[in-house]
Amino acid sequence: MAYQKLQVSRAALVTPNDNANITYFGGTNDFPCVLYIGTGGNLRVMTAGGDDVVFSNVLGGTTLPVQVIRVYATNTTASNIVAMW
Repeated sequence: MAYQKLQVSRAALVTPNDNANITYFGGTNDFPCVLYIGTGGNLRVMTAGGDDVVFSNVLGGTTLPVQVIRVYATNTTASNIVAMW
């Protein structure tokens, strides 16, 4: 079961992609992360549980407390997104 912790030890800029999951530093692409949203907008993600969902009007400068494995390019208008593990 995935869990959420309050501190992170790794972070990487996310390039939204409709076909590929976010890649963790070891090369695996199924290790869930939480997201920091630098510039607000809509955010379409695949959750660790397999849900495809759009979060509307996410504010810039906030953290999305959801375990995520993919950020889709389609329907995502937010930018400067950072994955945190």
